[in-house]
Amino acid sequence: MLWLLVGLGVVIAAILLIAAFSPPTFRVSRAATLGVPPDGVFPYLEDFHRWPEWSPWEHLDPDMKRTYGGADRGVGARYAWDGNKKAGAGSMAITELESPSKLVIQLDFLRPFKASNRIDFTVAPAAEGAGARVTWTMSGANPFVMRVFGVFMPMDRLVGRDFERGLAKLVTVVSAK
Repeated sequence: MLWLLVGLGVVIAAILLIAAFSPPTFRVSRAATLGVPPDGVFPYLEDFHRWPEWSPWEHLDPDMKRTYGGADRGVGARYAWDGNKKAGAGSMAITELESPSKLVIQLDFLRPFKASNRIDFTVAPAAEGAGARVTWTMSGANPFVMRVFGVFMPMDRLVGRDFERGLAKLVTVVSAK
């Protein structure tokens, strides 16, 4: 029994040590190439009313309450949601815009956990010569509790999959127009 307790203590200590040496910030980034020029992609990013067409989170709760405020699109546009346990609650506001190449969003989660993050979208001509390369990046603080959680489920794996689904949907939606 003593060996079991010692073993458990060593495992817990190892997890806490790994978390303690993990970075205090995180950054998750994914990119996709779309077959349209940058100015054909940008309207889907700068207008929160269009996000339900491609965002990977919009359909987590069919009864989610959405509110829009500020500008219709671009700097000053705001969007808030309040949904079930999967969707959570929070808000976004566009804070910077350089059309059609850069968009910065302040993202604040209220539920299931409080967090403030930065979202960056960059849109550039694709290296292949046709279309646009869209890069979606989220960055923010990585408090100790999240670093402990990250030992088992890193932020990159947790959010990266959603970014991949959202970008794939954006490719489909934009290509269909």
